[in-house]
Amino acid sequence: MNLMNLELSELKSFLVLARSLHFRKASEQLFLSQPALSRKIRRLEEKINGPLFVRTRRKVALTEAGRILVPKARRLLEDAEATLAATQAAVEGKTGTLRIGFGIASVAEILPRTILRFRKNYPDAQLEMRDMSSLSQVAALLDAHLDVGILRMPVARPELISVPLFRERLVLVSSVATSYRMREGLAGFREKPFILIARAVSATLHDQCLELCRRAGFTPRVVQEASETFTILNLVRAGLGVSLVPSSAERMRVPGLHFHQVDAPLASWRIGVAWHRGSERHNLISRFVEIIRAVVVSRGPTAI
Repeated sequence: MNLMNLELSELKSFLVLARSLHFRKASEQLFLSQPALSRKIRRLEEKINGPLFVRTRRKVALTEAGRILVPKARRLLEDAEATLAATQAAVEGKTGTLRIGFGIASVAEILPRTILRFRKNYPDAQLEMRDMSSLSQVAALLDAHLDVGILRMPVARPELISVPLFRERLVLVSSVATSYRMREGLAGFREKPFILIARAVSATLHDQCLELCRRAGFTPRVVQEASETFTILNLVRAGLGVSLVPSSAERMRVPGLHFHQVDAPLASWRIGVAWHRGSERHNLISRFVEIIRAVVVSRGPTAI
């Protein structure tokens, strides 16, 4: 017997009849006429080349073949229902795998809260997180190696849709024991050793820090590079130097630090979410974007 020849409606009719062992009761449960139910059972018996029921005027009983088919038919129907439910969930954006790129500026608060809320709302969806620079994210989105990017804007590619989320800016962080000349702004730290994000981690952020210092009239003496903001904050706390970090780093609550505003247009930039216009995971992406935008709004008013 070829499984591909089996029809789910025939298996369902068989199971209902096998449970009631009464054609009239089974046909009523199935909303079929008795002749229609008989035809379905007959077609199924023809496919297995043998009877499934013994029929007499007084009773209907399962044959040995019928008893063997009952659990297998039940399992086939359950698998079919599960497959249909999973497929519908994928179409609706409630399941599937979403590959998300992110950079250092989005890690501190927005992304963790978004992931927690997304997993709570859509527990059957899988998230693959990839720490990537903004330029790498754009390339991966274009090559379909990434579904969503949380990156620095603007995104100047017509193939991609991008939505601004919030504005981020660099602040200078020093230990509470570090002295500086308040009136000079960033230039007041020119003599201090600097700790920067490694260029291999974020070339854009690293170069932005160097350019800010250059425009303030000095070249920073970089004594240490690190791959994580939390590491940088603790190195600053230990007195190894000062650093320029995204303002969201203040929410990491590392004690013993002072955060200083940097009054320069170059210190500010926008973070947004981007995805490919033709993505086959459109519904899942839409649900993720809806949640991350809600998380940003709940954080409070932020100019974008």
